[in-house]
Amino acid sequence: MNMRHILTGSAALAIGALALSGCSGDSGGGDSGGDVSLSVWQNSTTGDGVAYWEDAAAAFEEANPGVTVEIQSIQNEDMDGKLQTALNSGDAPDVFMARGGGKLADVVKAGQVMDLTDKISSDAASAMSSSLSAFTYDGKLYGMPLSVLPEGLFYSQDLFDQAGVSGTPGTIDELIAVNDELKSAGIDPIAVGAKDAWPAAHWYYNFALRECSQDVMNEAADSRSFDDECWLRAGEDLQDFADTEPFNQGYLTTAAQQGAGSSAGLLANQQAAMELMGAWEPGVVASLTPDEQPLADLSWFAFPEISGGDGTPGAMMGGADGYSCYVDAPAECVNFLNFLASKEQQEAYADAFQTLPSSQEAQSVVTDPALVSVLEAYNDAPYVVLWLDTLYGQNVGNALNVAVVDMLAGSGTPESIVSAVNDAALRG
Repeated sequence: MNMRHILTGSAALAIGALALSGCSGDSGGGDSGGDVSLSVWQNSTTGDGVAYWEDAAAAFEEANPGVTVEIQSIQNEDMDGKLQTALNSGDAPDVFMARGGGKLADVVKAGQVMDLTDKISSDAASAMSSSLSAFTYDGKLYGMPLSVLPEGLFYSQDLFDQAGVSGTPGTIDELIAVNDELKSAGIDPIAVGAKDAWPAAHWYYNFALRECSQDVMNEAADSRSFDDECWLRAGEDLQDFADTEPFNQGYLTTAAQQGAGSSAGLLANQQAAMELMGAWEPGVVASLTPDEQPLADLSWFAFPEISGGDGTPGAMMGGADGYSCYVDAPAECVNFLNFLASKEQQEAYADAFQTLPSSQEAQSVVTDPALVSVLEAYNDAPYVVLWLDTLYGQNVGNALNVAVVDMLAGSGTPESIVSAVNDAALRG
C-alpha cells in the first residue's frame, strides 16, 4: 500500500509533496568526535513499546561505538507539558517526540529545534516523502515522522454482534441508532477518556471536520481563531450528540490510556463497544487486555458523515508521531533519526506499537485487519487534517480541549468553545 496523502497543516506549513532535492544530505550531521551521550524522550511506558526503544538504542550503540543512547519514558499525557518546561529551561533532551503542526511551529519560532533540511539521508527523504510535510515549517524540515495516525472509531465486533448490530454506521444518525441498540443490550456504546481532555475534544475536531471546509481549517491555522460559523455548528453537533447519552458512565472522570478502567481499557475488556482514537489504538488496547494480547475482534470504521456540512466526504483527522533534535544536540542526533527511519527499524516500530509506519517501504508489515482498514481509508481520503490542538498550537489547543470538556460537563456552551479559542489566540 502506498500512502499518497500529506497531513495538512496551516498555510505556513508545507502542503503537498516535500521537495526531496532539499533533503538529500548524507547520513547525518557528521560525528562530533569522542564519546557522546544522546538523551531521548519517548512516550511508551510499558510492554513492546519500551522494548522497541531499548532494542533500537542497543542496535544504534553497536553500530556507533562511543555513542550512548539514554531512553527516558514519559507518560503520553505528561509529554507536552514536561517537554515545554525542559525546552524553556534550556535543559531539553537531545531527541524528543514531536507531532508537527502549530506545536512544532511554536518550537521553531522559539529557536529550540534543529533544522534538518539538509541533514536527513536521501533514503529517509524518499521513504518518508508522503509524511514529511507534517514536520515542515516555512519550507524547512524539523522532524522525522515514524508513524502516521489517521483516526476513526475502533470497535468490538463481538459486542456489535451481541447487540444485533449489522454493518457499521456511515452517518451520525446511523451511529445514534447503533448506540441505542447497544444500550438496549446493556452495553455502553462509546468509551471516552475525558479526564485527559483531548479524547473528548477529538469528538469536536471530527464534527468540525465535517462542518468546516479544508480552506476554513487551514485559514484558522494561520489566524488561530474560529470566525467561521462552522465552528459553532460543530459544537452544536457535539452537544446534540452528547444529549443522546452515547458515552460510558463516568466518562468525564475516565482516563484515556492508563489501566483497565481507562477508556482504552474499557474497549480492551469489552466493557464498552467503541472508542474514537488514532491508529495507535490496537497497540494500546492490546496492552490492556487480560492476557496482554491483541483484541481479536477489534475492527474500525471512519467517523460518520453529517448532512449539510462544508467538509468533503471521506476527509479524515489524523497526525504523525515523529522525533526532532534539540537545537544544540550533537550531530549524532541526526544519525539516530536516520537510523530510526530505516526500513528495518520502521518495520520493528510498526510491529511493536501495532501502528502504521511512515515509511512507504515498510507498509507490508501492516497486517492487523483494523489497521488495514484505516490505511485503506487514509489512501482514499481527499485530505487529512492534523488534530486541531496540534494544528493550532499548544496554547490555543489546550484552551479548545478544556472548553469542549466544559461544555460536555454542563459548564460551557458551543459559543464558549469559540470564545475560548478566540481569546487564547488574542493572548498569543
